Amino acid sequence: MGNNWAIILAAGSSRRMGSQKLLLPFGQSTIIETVVDNVLKSSIDHVMVVLGASQREVRDILGKRSLQFCYNKEHKKGMLSSVICGVRALPDDAESALIFLGDQPGIPPSVTNAVIDAYSEELFGIVIPIHNYRRGHPLLVDMKYRKEIEQLDLEEGLKSLRHHFPEDVLEVELDEPGILVDIDTPADYKKATK
Repeated sequence: MGNNWAIILAAGSSRRMGSQKLLLPFGQSTIIETVVDNVLKSSIDHVMVVLGASQREVRDILGKRSLQFCYNKEHKKGMLSSVICGVRALPDDAESALIFLGDQPGIPPSVTNAVIDAYSEELFGIVIPIHNYRRGHPLLVDMKYRKEIEQLDLEEGLKSLRHHFPEDVLEVELDEPGILVDIDTPADYKKATK
């Protein structure tokens, strides 16, 4: 079996929502539980959740699931700071990391499996799911790029990695609009829970 990790970014403070969006009801549970459970139902080997704002509440709600956690004390510096925190927390033998946003409950396990399968078969170091020509999540990065990720500009974010290594990027077209949908505002939440 491979050693593919999910890094789930759950450190944000949900400024635009006005309350901690990850804890909002979604389906039978909450947004963050739905994200985590979808990942756990996929063929991913291990899951690392990056905590920051509301760390105790998020950790408590995830309960006894088989997860590992890291705390990003610099979470106010944006998403890439949480990616770096997660990557640094992975063991040395991690093969790849799939980056998930904690506010994307609409990504089914089949999407994660398709990204992992493409990585296993095609030997590209960066795999990005796309839908209607737009890039979504989860983004998979081979851990040969561990050092490069740690040195990326926090302002530019993870997407700058693909600009540095364009020849190593594989885009996988998927018929799943959920890979593009994140929940940032009350209007997004209303739409997602219709």
